[in-house]
Amino acid sequence: MSTSIGSQGSRARMLDAAITLMRGSGLSGAGINEIVRESGSPKGSVYHFFPNGKGQIVAEAIELHSYRVQDFIQQALQSQERPAAKVRALFNAFARRVSAGDFQASCAAGAVALDLDADLEELRLVLQGAFSRWISLVAQHFDFADARQNKSFAGLVLTTIEGAYIRCRVDRSSRPFKEAGEWLAELAEER
Repeated sequence: MSTSIGSQGSRARMLDAAITLMRGSGLSGAGINEIVRESGSPKGSVYHFFPNGKGQIVAEAIELHSYRVQDFIQQALQSQERPAAKVRALFNAFARRVSAGDFQASCAAGAVALDLDADLEELRLVLQGAFSRWISLVAQHFDFADARQNKSFAGLVLTTIEGAYIRCRVDRSSRPFKEAGEWLAELAEER
């Protein structure tokens, strides 16, 4: 029984390691050797748990990351009632998140998306699913004129979050999240 629990712990550590590495360096920074080193798991366990290799572990790690981010977004948005306050809460939460990572950790999905090429169609679909879920979640928290506007605003929010991560890393500051949150809060309030 302890072997099974230890094995599952090793699998979970590898997924967490892959997420950490992708948040720091995208797909190129999450090689099998790096995942093994970061997780402290035996190299053979990678192929035991992920027989299809790096592609499988990356896809599963992105899925796991996407549900964690979805929970993060949900908590931030539901903490407030008014549209502008919701936006500020969300962007302030991301500002704290990027600061906590010392401006070295971005969104794993966004970082990996920058590494996509034509050979990674299955991974592109995983990323597309994550982004679509996040957009749908954000859209549910706003009540503009119609569903199309809610979804469009949610897409703008997600695009701004992903771009703010890049600027935060470059500027070594959470200010891009805070500034963008203020502008989008004003836009949300006008609706």
